[in-house]
Amino acid sequence: MSTNIKVGSVLLAEPFMLDPNFKRTTVLLVDHSAEGSVGFIMNRKMEISVDELIDDFPEFEAPVYFGGPVGADTVHYLHCRGDLLSGSDEVVKNVFWGGDFRQLKTLINNKLIKPSDIRFFVGYSGWSDRQLEEELELGSWVPAKMDANYLFSSEPDSLWKQVMENKGSNFAVIADMEEGASYN
Repeated sequence: MSTNIKVGSVLLAEPFMLDPNFKRTTVLLVDHSAEGSVGFIMNRKMEISVDELIDDFPEFEAPVYFGGPVGADTVHYLHCRGDLLSGSDEVVKNVFWGGDFRQLKTLINNKLIKPSDIRFFVGYSGWSDRQLEEELELGSWVPAKMDANYLFSSEPDSLWKQVMENKGSNFAVIADMEEGASYN
């Protein structure tokens, strides 16, 4: 399997992955270099809003997602408003990572950023140097192309299946496998 992945790639957990942190996850890769890789799980919505999570944050009914098991005491955000939020890094077309946090709060207060424009993540998914390549070679992840709609418009509960189906007929069969199925 080719391990030629880059920033903006989607990583789909292989259907039999046992690690509970990543079982049936859809991860957006936001950083990938010789030092390691960083991504955010896009389909693990938490039952908390960002204004409940962060003190002194404007009232804002934006959902929070479990980004991964690393840095569980950190909050990150992906958004589509790189045109407004300085310091944002473009990950892929119409998807930006981070930006000036004080400016973000001002933009939210002025209703220039809506809940549908942004996703917040507690923690992140991280890999050390060559770790992700090794996992890809072992078949732990199925790489896919990112579409901003996956992040901002898709239902988190069906995202893994949706992206897998979008890869084509062979992967659509995998997407239809029931969770927990085993073949002896």
